Amino acid sequence: MENLGITPWTLVGGFALVFIILAALRVYPTLWLCLPIPLIALFAIPIQMQGATRLTIALILVPIVTLSLVAAADLITLPAKTRLRASRRMAKVASIAAMHDTTLTIENLGARSISVDVAEDAPEHVTVEPEHQRVRIPAAKSGIVHQKLVATRRGQYELKSVFLTCRSLLRLWKRKLVLPCKSPLHVYPDIKQIGEYALLARTNRLSQIGVRRTRRIGQDNDFERLREYQQDDNYRHIDWRATARRQKVTVRQFQTDQSQRVIFLLDCGRMMANTHSQLSMLDHALNATLMLSYVALDQGDSVGMLAFSDRIHTFVPPASGRRQMNRMLHAGFNQFPGLVQSRFDQAFLYLSQHCRRRSLVILVSNVVDQVNADQIQNYLQNLVGAHLPLLVLLRDHRIFDAADNPSPDPSVMYRSAAASQLLLWRNQVLRNAEARGAHTLDLFPEKLTASLVNQYLEIKARHLL
Repeated sequence: MENLGITPWTLVGGFALVFIILAALRVYPTLWLCLPIPLIALFAIPIQMQGATRLTIALILVPIVTLSLVAAADLITLPAKTRLRASRRMAKVASIAAMHDTTLTIENLGARSISVDVAEDAPEHVTVEPEHQRVRIPAAKSGIVHQKLVATRRGQYELKSVFLTCRSLLRLWKRKLVLPCKSPLHVYPDIKQIGEYALLARTNRLSQIGVRRTRRIGQDNDFERLREYQQDDNYRHIDWRATARRQKVTVRQFQTDQSQRVIFLLDCGRMMANTHSQLSMLDHALNATLMLSYVALDQGDSVGMLAFSDRIHTFVPPASGRRQMNRMLHAGFNQFPGLVQSRFDQAFLYLSQHCRRRSLVILVSNVVDQVNADQIQNYLQNLVGAHLPLLVLLRDHRIFDAADNPSPDPSVMYRSAAASQLLLWRNQVLRNAEARGAHTLDLFPEKLTASLVNQYLEIKARHLL
């Protein structure tokens, strides 16, 4: 073989060169093809050392030529990218942390059946189960792949392509293909709590989610409808004639104040990036906003939203009706806290320019410095009279845990003292805001929804708007 200039390393190098060229085309040998190559090279080494004869050369070249011809013939059976198409059927809208069905259709335009491994090109925060599936697709037919999609973060995403791994007829080669298959996906906050509220409201069990029945101060004189008596209804509203006619206790329901406005100011700055239960403070604020929006719209009021940080992110003008809920969802699902300082001056200036009618203005934020606290207090004071301001500050569990951690360790003691001082300052900020005419709430994020709904219902009952 030396006379021919062929050595075992020449064989290995030749095969390696071929594999490198094919790898550039995203074609790779399988284990079935890779195993014989080192065996042939190991068989040729002792022959090379003892001296090659025609017989030994034949013993080496015959398996090499045979393997090369078989591999080349099998290589041709790999499907070309142009012979495959992918399409995806899925809902454009999804809820966070909920399972959603997706269906992939792989169309085989070739003349023979193929076996492919299918994987989704899922973006970050989106997982697809199972990650890989193998499907056999007959010639000129389509293969169906069923999957489950879960998004762990709300926002706007796009599934751009599908990864395929195709194998040759003898399974000596495999080809990796990327087929374009674009599908937009809008992940909205989980609105399951809204459905639960509607169900509990119909069955008079809102106390199970922390919503209290609020007795109205004074009376609304506009009669709305007759309905069956429920616990805690005023006995003076019982309609005895209707009760006798229906053979069950019936009360008169009066129409509450309607066509009032609720506007949410959502702080999307750095102080809303703290997380609890894998949700940021802004996530909790958005969930509570959507819940209260549903309640207010059900009461006949109008709702709007202004999201801001160092700029105005989005503004939903106040409106009523069922479509407004969809507008609120679409405007808020793609809002995330940024590591920037919030510009409260811009937010309140924009509010004054676009909302002149008296409204319940709910500012949801978190403050830890005197500068922002002074700004919030001053701007809320300016709203008093023209609007009814409600300041909602979200508590950070880490600060409260640090304050409630007695320990003789000096470092822990200093940390606890600093946290306690911050909480005292925070309480003073709330008292100052109340002294200037604003209503306040100081809550942990997970307690926000029920408390905010209760505060709204109390304001409605006291006719403060």
